[in-house]
Amino acid sequence: MFWKRGFDGLDALVAERGSALLATAVLLTGSKVAGEDLLQGALERLMRSWGRVREDPERYLRRTMYHLAVDQWRLRRRRSEVALFAEPPGEPDGADAVALRQALLQALAQLPPRQRAVLVLRYWEQLSEAEAADVLGCSVGTVKSTASRGLSRLRELTANWDLQPFPVPNGARR
Repeated sequence: MFWKRGFDGLDALVAERGSALLATAVLLTGSKVAGEDLLQGALERLMRSWGRVREDPERYLRRTMYHLAVDQWRLRRRRSEVALFAEPPGEPDGADAVALRQALLQALAQLPPRQRAVLVLRYWEQLSEAEAADVLGCSVGTVKSTASRGLSRLRELTANWDLQPFPVPNGARR
């Protein structure tokens, strides 16, 4: 009874956007289990603040996920852990595409937390620089420079990859 009165619209948000939110959480954490935990923690915070965020709960939820993920990365920096990476949920694809995606996730995991968050926001979530800056609570210039450094580092990490087994789209050059 309290659920229906107190959290109108939350069940619809989770039903409609839950898969996309989980996919983002998996990318931020590196595994499905950790992504589920991250999303659950963000949902708990959303419910505690429901009265203030009824206008745009998804925005609040995503921002909370990014901040919780950065907090977790900071904790891991102090405690060493072995990260296991799982493929984000998606449509079935060929083995080569899975291997490439896994390799890219591992390269992404080697980036510092802020670079990783900016790249996920800009290129996975497809947010504008201004939107990413708003979510992260920083300036547009910080998003631009962080994205530039992150992409540069990814290029360094992937420079010696032998992409011969991976399919190339028609018209693309090697």
